[in-house]
Amino acid sequence: MLPSEASVSTSVPKIGHLPRARYPCDVQRVLIATDSEQVYSEVEAALGSKDRQLIRVRAGREVRKSVEANDPDLVILDLQIGNMGGVAACLDLRLEMGAGRIPETAVLLLLDRDADVFIADQSGADSWLIKPIEARSLRKAAEATVAGEFIRQRSELGAQP
Repeated sequence: MLPSEASVSTSVPKIGHLPRARYPCDVQRVLIATDSEQVYSEVEAALGSKDRQLIRVRAGREVRKSVEANDPDLVILDLQIGNMGGVAACLDLRLEMGAGRIPETAVLLLLDRDADVFIADQSGADSWLIKPIEARSLRKAAEATVAGEFIRQRSELGAQP
């Protein structure tokens, strides 16, 4: 976090509110919020292992309760989930974290398209990736996000030269 960012106070904590850690970072428990079987399968293929617990919820309104119950190292939110999308779920988490009601948790938002970048930046998410998800990129982003890095990955199709 830059020194100038530390003095800024807003109702939603600034992106990158988590303290910096050093690599390698051990990601043992991941909460995945998606109602898409395809997205879950991609995340499971990229992050699943015998040493890592993957917890799934299928609705944005279930995210906070699951964070309270499971204390994940990372929350991965799909932008399009049920009646409370990834941005609303992220804002809810950040407000609850800011009030001290739930533990500080890293949040990675999965976006649908390049046009979603603006709302991702406003959501308070620590990092974001644009689908489709590449397994190697997701693994790196998960570890980096938990370690306190800010990952912003645009799709190759929408990247600016």
